[in-house]
Amino acid sequence: MPVLVYTENADGKFKKSIFEAVSYARAIADKNNTSLVAISIGDVSAGELANLGKYGAERVLNVSNDKLKNFINQAYASVIAEAAKKEGADIVVLSNSFSGRGLAPRLGVKLEAGVADGAVSLPEQAHGKFTIKKTAFSGKAFAIVELTSTNKVIALIPNSYKIVETGTTAKVEDFKPETKASDFKAMIKDIVRSTDKVSLPDADIVVSGGRGLKGPENWRMVEELADLLGAALACSKPVSDAGWRPHSEHVGQTGIAVSPNLYIAIGISGAIQHLAGVSSSKVIVVINKDAEAPFFKVADYGIVGDAFEVVPKLIAAIKEYKATA
Repeated sequence: MPVLVYTENADGKFKKSIFEAVSYARAIADKNNTSLVAISIGDVSAGELANLGKYGAERVLNVSNDKLKNFINQAYASVIAEAAKKEGADIVVLSNSFSGRGLAPRLGVKLEAGVADGAVSLPEQAHGKFTIKKTAFSGKAFAIVELTSTNKVIALIPNSYKIVETGTTAKVEDFKPETKASDFKAMIKDIVRSTDKVSLPDADIVVSGGRGLKGPENWRMVEELADLLGAALACSKPVSDAGWRPHSEHVGQTGIAVSPNLYIAIGISGAIQHLAGVSSSKVIVVINKDAEAPFFKVADYGIVGDAFEVVPKLIAAIKEYKATA
């Protein structure tokens, strides 16, 4: 039975997290000596679809339907489930993005499948068991879960698996699923995307600021640091609540959960709600003048100092390094 991977697109383009998901699904397919089929919903060019073969997809089911141009949770879940049944796929992989977190449980119901959302590693398949490591308690811990159902749905945390290029081209096929009126009872009327250079959920590096920056007028140095590092900008909840930064930059339990390779927190104390959204980061660097700030307990590296002194020196050091590199 093949593995099926859902490849979410944004304005007709695939993000890095999707290439990670395809590479991850390819590894699962190889473990099971089977093929990998991708499914794409929306308007995506034939070249972009075929390019999924570079990461391991052998075939791509292309769903182009005016009613499905914008993401509709129930309808997309029905389409993916229909594709899984058509292909006989018993494992469905998707990215644990905002839409992926909504799709995974619906797919579990439609396919009578066990669901592992927030997966961070490849499943272990030995002695007839299928176990997988995933995040738990809002990212504060990991759990090893066993999926005992015939069908399985896995939602992969972005930045938790490497991109592997195979150098091939996928065969693109049109797929025309049935659409039911019941799938369109809740409709998205408008989508407003962030105009940031780097998307927070997909960022390798995130630079985040908190109330220690004292006001929105002091964000210029944070923006300069992020630009130098090619990072996404983020902030704590009190900062977005105060209107210093847009809510689209709020990371934490009630904001966006991120899992970058590097998370730099500037002037953030590290309340449990904030840590819940960033604890999956591979490396955490904290800059805070309060040596007792809770964030230092989970940081990989910490600098006790005034952000207004530390960050300019850090910017100068990075510029000097880039000038000589």
